[in-house]
Amino acid sequence: MIFQNNRGIALILSIAVCSLLFTTALSLNRKVRFSIIASASSKDRLILSQMAWSGVNAAIALLVRDRYETDDIDSVQEDWANTEKINELLADILYEDGTIELKITDELSKIQVNAIVDKFPSGSRFNYPQKDMWEKFIKFLISKDDRLSDLVPETITSSIKDWLDSNDDDAITGVNGAESDYYQGLDPPYSCRNEPVKNLDELVLIKGITSELYYGIMKGYSVSRCLTIYGAERVANSDNLIKFNGKININTADIPVLIALLPEGSEELAKDIYDYRIETSDSKFVNDIKRKKWYRHVSGSSIILTPKRVKRFEKLIRYGSDLFRIDTDVELHGIKMSMSAVVKREKDKATQKWICRILSNNMS
Repeated sequence: MIFQNNRGIALILSIAVCSLLFTTALSLNRKVRFSIIASASSKDRLILSQMAWSGVNAAIALLVRDRYETDDIDSVQEDWANTEKINELLADILYEDGTIELKITDELSKIQVNAIVDKFPSGSRFNYPQKDMWEKFIKFLISKDDRLSDLVPETITSSIKDWLDSNDDDAITGVNGAESDYYQGLDPPYSCRNEPVKNLDELVLIKGITSELYYGIMKGYSVSRCLTIYGAERVANSDNLIKFNGKININTADIPVLIALLPEGSEELAKDIYDYRIETSDSKFVNDIKRKKWYRHVSGSSIILTPKRVKRFEKLIRYGSDLFRIDTDVELHGIKMSMSAVVKREKDKATQKWICRILSNNMS
């Protein structure tokens, strides 16, 4: 009887031990699988990072080559702005199971936020041609979105100037500007920057610039897509003063920016200029935009751009750029990653060869 009881106990112990071993094995298996998946994911993310940088470096190579081939002219007709040419270049970058998408944008095709003030750090006056351009730009965006109907362009430009200029303790600009005392009364409170904007998203902190205005997309247009914080230059004969001349590349500017550049009421001409640059026949561009004042050949331009207006217009535009944004989107095994880099094309002082210096980069 004792023998039979011992056999029963042994059986129960065996079952218990087997259950424990089975549970332990399952737990170990789960941990090993998680470890393998985590390791594979970590490996994929490392490869994605390399892919993103490969895209950025490919774009840099394209921009450097362009500088040797086309001197100081930059336009939407060049290889760096051509999706097909970019894809041909990316085809030489081999990553198994991975994809790379690349876009290059001229930063000087945009309105320079900081150019609305004359100079830094002691600037306190409007750059009036830039102020006028801002107000036309905002009026255009307001006309495209009923949510923005209560916004006043003059309030926004005055508030931007107060945000940038160094006179925080002085009277506000106009009747609708805002200095630190206004922002300190908000919840949560904060202060004016009183220096150049360093991040575009900071603009939503400024009085009058609503999230709908800044982030909203009206037929593909928004404030954030048409502005840049780049373009600083040293003021001649000064050790510490900088300025943003605000000149915009007419060869690459988008329609809202062209509307801001042209005299008020020139929306149709802006669209015609945009179309003139990209018109093709048999896959070749029809119109030559390498010459200065090529826009005079656009239908209707001579009526709107009178000789006096052309002189004023030419002070606001340029025909080339050395500041570009490179946006790279990569995907591998269902995992996506994006990188955005801003580069400045310049001559290396030691070698006198053209290079691209990375001013900023962000990965997400």
